[in-house]
Amino acid sequence: MVGSSSSKSSLSEFLRYLAEIPEKGDQRIPPLNELSHQLGLSVATLREQLEVARILGVVEVKPKAGIRKLPYDFRPALITSLEYAVEAGSFSFQMFSDLRKHLETAYFIEAAQSLNSSDIESLSDLVKSAQEKISRVPGQVPVSEHKKFHLLMYTKLNNPYLSGFFEAFWEVYRIAGLEIYPDITYAERVWQYHARIIEQIKIGNYSQGLKYLVEHMELVNQRVKEPPRLSFE
Repeated sequence: MVGSSSSKSSLSEFLRYLAEIPEKGDQRIPPLNELSHQLGLSVATLREQLEVARILGVVEVKPKAGIRKLPYDFRPALITSLEYAVEAGSFSFQMFSDLRKHLETAYFIEAAQSLNSSDIESLSDLVKSAQEKISRVPGQVPVSEHKKFHLLMYTKLNNPYLSGFFEAFWEVYRIAGLEIYPDITYAERVWQYHARIIEQIKIGNYSQGLKYLVEHMELVNQRVKEPPRLSFE
């Protein structure tokens, strides 16, 4: 069962075994000592391969509950890779942010047209919540609202690779310290743009909404100063 695809892939025996399990019903995996006999591998080797699978997010390991195969998710492997790049000092937030900008702008009109009235109302509520936080004395930075706003905008596209990339972007955004705004005026400008974007989506003027999105993203480039622990051009 497992050896048939070994010449076509660099996957470990355990990952190939997981890949061949149909995506349906209970996804529980036999204990390692049972798999050891089934796959012809030592338990020690299986433990190593299991850890890789866990990091990739394709299995869940819990005491007593055992091993369970998870639905494929693009995000865990990407986030782990990016976190490594950050720690290794070989990550450029500006390059990554530029990639995110191109993806959001390329998909914006399709994403905006896919939103229903409930989605648009939820986005409007996020804008209101953020503006209320900003207007408090002292003002508060609406961190969670910012992430939720951008992720919700593209949720109806049902593209797991796109949503996985955007999730990874916001994780790196946090690691890079960009959740800490330079001042409350900056936060006000960001959410003014978010409000304008939603206004244009409500009236179906998607091209103007896209223009505001691009202008809003330029704000990040204006403030990004590469964190000292990272290395950039």
